Amino acid sequence: MQLALWQSIPFACILLPLGSAAMTSVLRGRAARYWTTLVLCAEVVLSAVFVGLMHRFGGSYTYMMGHYPAPWGNEIRAGLLEAVTALFFSLIMLLSLLGGLKKIDEHILKDKVSLYYVMLLLLSSALMAQVYTNDIFTAYVFLEIMTLSACSLIAARNRGRTLVAATRYMIMNLVGSGLFLLGIILLYDLTGHLLMSNIKEAVAQLHATGEYQMPLTVVVALISIGLSIKSALFPFHTWVPDAYGYTTPTSSAVLSSLVSKGYIFLLIKIMYRVIGLDVIASTRLPNVLFVFALLGMIMGSLSAIRQTDIRRMIAYSSVAQIGYVYMGIGLGTDAGMIAAVFHIFSHAMCKSMLFLAAGGLADASGNSKKFHDLWGSAYRSPIAGVAFTVGALSMIGFPFIGGFNSKLYFAMAAVQTGGTRMLLVLAALVISTWLNTLYFMKTVITIYRQPRPDVSYSVEKGQRGFCFNASLLCFTAANICLGLFAHVITDAITRGLAIFG
Repeated sequence: MQLALWQSIPFACILLPLGSAAMTSVLRGRAARYWTTLVLCAEVVLSAVFVGLMHRFGGSYTYMMGHYPAPWGNEIRAGLLEAVTALFFSLIMLLSLLGGLKKIDEHILKDKVSLYYVMLLLLSSALMAQVYTNDIFTAYVFLEIMTLSACSLIAARNRGRTLVAATRYMIMNLVGSGLFLLGIILLYDLTGHLLMSNIKEAVAQLHATGEYQMPLTVVVALISIGLSIKSALFPFHTWVPDAYGYTTPTSSAVLSSLVSKGYIFLLIKIMYRVIGLDVIASTRLPNVLFVFALLGMIMGSLSAIRQTDIRRMIAYSSVAQIGYVYMGIGLGTDAGMIAAVFHIFSHAMCKSMLFLAAGGLADASGNSKKFHDLWGSAYRSPIAGVAFTVGALSMIGFPFIGGFNSKLYFAMAAVQTGGTRMLLVLAALVISTWLNTLYFMKTVITIYRQPRPDVSYSVEKGQRGFCFNASLLCFTAANICLGLFAHVITDAITRGLAIFG
């Protein structure tokens, strides 16, 4: 089939940041910054155009890489869900970079700044590859690129705590990568294929004949556990607080919102396109994910309540929110998966904004992230205060903001499922929402309290310039749009999942 020129946009979204990373490595700090920003802007524009074209196209298609057809060649596969996901990921990457530009210059040595931008571009390329690739080994290769890039982003702020955090991140993620690779090796041994669609056909035949049921179960377990470790599902979350809490704001925003979501999106793709939902259900794996997801929702929130540092509090909140996503996956229904994918978008938008806003509030409080120093910080950095408040309300589930719709969709999916799972999901949602309210509203009240009379802070320290303010305003508008126009996103998710397998 002859493909139109616009159908090569996914390939361009992967190749553009990948090739630009090599160019950025030889540029000086300011030139590297401008070039990286330009590349990410181009990626957002291409992704937005591609969403419109795929909405009109209506189906999905494969794009052959090079001159070798399947099963020897490599393929990209694109549909509406991939297009929407790529747009969200690229937009969040751009806004996270803009929101943290000033702190990048402060936290990173001048001779290392260009390498930081190289890592951001490699990470962006890896995310696009995870979204679009139709080859499971290519997914592993870019998964490793994403892991190494993320580790470099943590370690970029050359301090003792960040180096320890990067080491812990690397150890945990290499364990996850190893399990994932073992799953791929065993799957290739069973099927003889690496292209996802070919693997699914072979797995369906094995499942129909009843052959190799135990090895298939082991494959599903290895891949799922590996990606669960990498995405910080409870109890594999111990690396999160240091990794998110002590690095530069852009790194925290990108790691919490995009890297973990990229791993989860790959897991969803494998469930639909590689193994098949029927085979996944027969292994009882969704039940295991469901249990750990519920535990993560509660335990992550309880850990967040105990924190005295705002960024560690937000980090533990991410553990709870990852539990929400896995809860939707664990329901094993279309409604649960739609809710999980919507929450990926909602949480990614919100969490980046929270980390960036927290950095602005800390700067306005003598660079302290302790709650007792944040009194009145929302008055000293008003846009950061408003953005943090909107993000906090979204996490709680306040109406007309993205987080409310996420919880509503999870509740509706649970009601459709019925039985014990419905009761467990509704109870977990109530408890988690109550806990979210405790620590997020405590923080909002703290930043709007009158400053202590014996302490004064420089107002200018909380002002990071135009890019920081514009980034937070865009994030705030995006979170409100996710609340007001959620049906548009869920319609796209529903249509995308229908042709995702």
